[in-house]
Amino acid sequence: MLSDDRPQVAFLGRSNVGKSSVINSLVNRNKLVRVSSNPGKTREANFYRVNEAFYFIDFPGYGYAKMSQQERDKIAKRILWYLQYCPVRPKVVVLVVDAQVGITPFDKEMIRILEAYSHTIMIIANKADRLTQAESAKILHAIATVVPHVPNIFLYSAKTKKGRGQILDKLGGLVGAVDNMVVTDI
Repeated sequence: MLSDDRPQVAFLGRSNVGKSSVINSLVNRNKLVRVSSNPGKTREANFYRVNEAFYFIDFPGYGYAKMSQQERDKIAKRILWYLQYCPVRPKVVVLVVDAQVGITPFDKEMIRILEAYSHTIMIIANKADRLTQAESAKILHAIATVVPHVPNIFLYSAKTKKGRGQILDKLGGLVGAVDNMVVTDI
């Protein structure tokens, strides 16, 4: 997968923001990616080939997780290696944040790293179904204020799939066919 010519879409975010749920909802599969209510369940990068055309990569969450500091450091090193040194650059890095929380200091640091290595960034504010319309507008404005140079910011609900069409349209423009997704777990 790291030597494959297919484009890659990397999903990053803090533990428990719903990265796995976002991937499942985008590909219309309930149990492709393991979902847990316990932070830190994902411990390695998981690759999913989509439409034989590109990969979705589910990375472990950074920040809080019920694991040792040594394990957290190991995960951080894997993510940083991928972003800095991997011979195959992701076409886009999707940073999933909690819509109720917004951009955290961990997220700001990740954005700084992504920008330092000239990655294309998409921010998905997941769990938007928990917000009122006024709260949604406020959080979008707050995120855009923190990262004014990131044009691709989407409110999303993995639960209701509200916002899915917009995200797929953007991803389709970056990696190709996203209609009728057929996924292979690798």
